[in-house]
Amino acid sequence: MLDIKFIRENEEIVRAAIAKRHSNFDLNRLLKADEARRGLLQEVENLRAEQNKGSVSFDEAQLASLRVLKEKLQKKEVELKKAEAEFEELMLQVPNIPDPTVPEGKSEEDNVEIRRWPPDFDGRASPFKGGGQIKNHFTLMQKLGLVDTERGAKVSGFRGYFLKNDGVLLSFALWRFALDYMIGKGFTPFIAPALVKENIFVETGKLPQFREDIYGTEDGLFLAPSAEVPMMGYHEGEILSEDELPKKYAAFSPCYRREAGSYGKDTKGLYRLHEFMKVEQIILCKAEHQESVRWHEELTHYSEEMLQLLKLPYRVVINSTGDLPFGFVKMYDIEAWLPSEKRYRETHSSSMVHDFQTRRLKIRYKSSDGKIRFAHSLNNTAIATPRILQSLLENHQREDGSVEIPEALRKYIGKDVIA
Repeated sequence: MLDIKFIRENEEIVRAAIAKRHSNFDLNRLLKADEARRGLLQEVENLRAEQNKGSVSFDEAQLASLRVLKEKLQKKEVELKKAEAEFEELMLQVPNIPDPTVPEGKSEEDNVEIRRWPPDFDGRASPFKGGGQIKNHFTLMQKLGLVDTERGAKVSGFRGYFLKNDGVLLSFALWRFALDYMIGKGFTPFIAPALVKENIFVETGKLPQFREDIYGTEDGLFLAPSAEVPMMGYHEGEILSEDELPKKYAAFSPCYRREAGSYGKDTKGLYRLHEFMKVEQIILCKAEHQESVRWHEELTHYSEEMLQLLKLPYRVVINSTGDLPFGFVKMYDIEAWLPSEKRYRETHSSSMVHDFQTRRLKIRYKSSDGKIRFAHSLNNTAIATPRILQSLLENHQREDGSVEIPEALRKYIGKDVIA
């Protein structure tokens, strides 16, 4: 959430940001709602002061006047409550200001590649020296007995799946690999809850905008689409000290997404699933833009280094305004190479948020000058499974249909080859 004072004082900047995002948010309506709210608030405060001043008198005429004053005050309080509700609803819809480095665009088609690894990688038709026919990840998994989507659909419905045999062991290996890597970078490991209260979803900017993609329960809880949501709620309402920052967390959790807008897309395989597992990177840092920029690059580097250790070709793109979530300042997508499709597919999203979430969550810190400030937040995928299995299996397949295990995972899975 942006600060309303910032919006008032920087109206043109906010308008330009809305236009750059191709957002249909009505800033004029918000400013009018804010003006009406402030006007009514002043009226209510004046009436309350007048009421308090007159309450010491017991003169009959003045008592009658006080009754009229009370009725007027009650009416204005009702009006103020409605005005505040409209104002708060609109404030939840104001998009964040994109970083100047974010390219303007209407969709993911306008994302801009900034680097790839290996630097000279231009894709290849086959990972085999002899140029044999590659198999897609789903064919590999079925032949190696790693997945059962038929029974998965029977039990869980569309996009349901069972991982089994080495598919399970490989997933556990990836989670432990990612956690060990992040712990080595000074991150504190967590297992985060998947069931989260509605207010945390609102405060992290996931509701009300993305309700159609979020699973809810009958008792008012929601299933988190990422550990970002519960981990941002971890320090809700707290005032930290500057010495505690940055907070660096690596959180494992199950994740749930309806994928409501993806009907007919990726119906086979393990790309758009309703339930998956993820290790997420979370940072809370000082409220300084350059500090956020530094950590954004650092989080992105960590994920890139993990992909390099897994020997998976990838590229990094900067998301255009049309593919930038409304609460984020800047986002990189990391996309791993998928040989069967001869293209890169997104495996990580690295996001810089500034104080958009922490302002709603009231996560603050006392700085060295004694002032209380809202912390900045950032998040990025460390490893998401089973999505990463697609690229891992396809890039490390052998011509006989077996799959070589990357050296970085061998100590976790206890074998060199899945056959």
